[in-house]
Amino acid sequence: MRVIIAGGGTGGHLFPGIALAESLMGKYPEAQIIFVGTPKGLEAKVIPKIGYELSFISIQGFVGKSFSEKAKSLKSLLKSMFESKNIINSFAPDIVFGVGGYASFPVVLAAFLKKIPTIILEQNTVPGLANKLLGKIASAVAITYPETIEYFPREKTYLTGTPIRRKILEGNKEKAKKLFDIEEGRITILILGGSLGARKINKAMTEGLSYLLPLKNRIQIIHQTGEADYNWVSNEYKNLSFRATVLPFIYDMVEAYSVADLVISRAGASTVAELTAIGKASILIPYPYAAYNHQEMNARRLLSRGACELILDRELNGEVLVKKINKILNKPEIMKEMEMASLAFGKPYAGEKIIEIAESLLRRKR
Repeated sequence: MRVIIAGGGTGGHLFPGIALAESLMGKYPEAQIIFVGTPKGLEAKVIPKIGYELSFISIQGFVGKSFSEKAKSLKSLLKSMFESKNIINSFAPDIVFGVGGYASFPVVLAAFLKKIPTIILEQNTVPGLANKLLGKIASAVAITYPETIEYFPREKTYLTGTPIRRKILEGNKEKAKKLFDIEEGRITILILGGSLGARKINKAMTEGLSYLLPLKNRIQIIHQTGEADYNWVSNEYKNLSFRATVLPFIYDMVEAYSVADLVISRAGASTVAELTAIGKASILIPYPYAAYNHQEMNARRLLSRGACELILDRELNGEVLVKKINKILNKPEIMKEMEMASLAFGKPYAGEKIIEIAESLLRRKR
């Protein structure tokens, strides 16, 4: 099987694509897979590290841009259509997956024009512009939430969930203890600001350290800061002598999850899918500028099931964050209930369901 996975830009689009690739390789070890994205997207850093082939196209963002930037985006679309056509002609895929983001649009469209089966993945309740348009021409649409079906043709839309990397379910705690300098017997808090970090979360956590002093000897922290905030966040932990492993980006997220007792994070679709697949208690802080406010929608779904605590970005500060942490850590039964509710919400086999849809499309084509 020859497969193109197109899209990315952010972890919310890229990581479901990586998860899908892993599921494909698990079922078809001889499969050939290439990713298509942009040089500026997260895929440019991540994909080479995990060993998949990566091709670039010139597409630029359109939504939320100025008039002149939109004009440049439309010009880049024409160039990207030509580039996508060349990639498809050279690689000759059996099927093309679009995982969201503007980089998926020209590749899926070029595949459609060549009558190659296509599947798009929609991780959020309200699809972005690329998927809204692609939903009209894609062979199938894989959605995460039931409400999303109203945006796509019902006859080719499937409720699958968001693919997660299989390794998320197989974290090695012994390896994690060495990687993150974990001390047995302490509660481990994992802080994620998304693939690029989140200054608001970084500031709230460091502001909250003085409120956390009574818990200092009970907890340890793994904190992904993003490149820009790494130095000053590291210094804040050192100044108050907290046991903390601070990193610009966590490449070994599987192991980080495996030792985390509580996760503090944005509420992107991939993060929510991973947290619920492994049943983690969490404090979710939705990114307020996400398209269609989808992160708050994601978080409120978990909150309604008792699977998380929620803090809106505009209400976030050190004191508010620490109150939520204390609420969970000081009552073990609350954490246990959150873990069980989180696990019940998860869909750990979304990737396998999407592969079944792909197989059906390929059989129909033959």
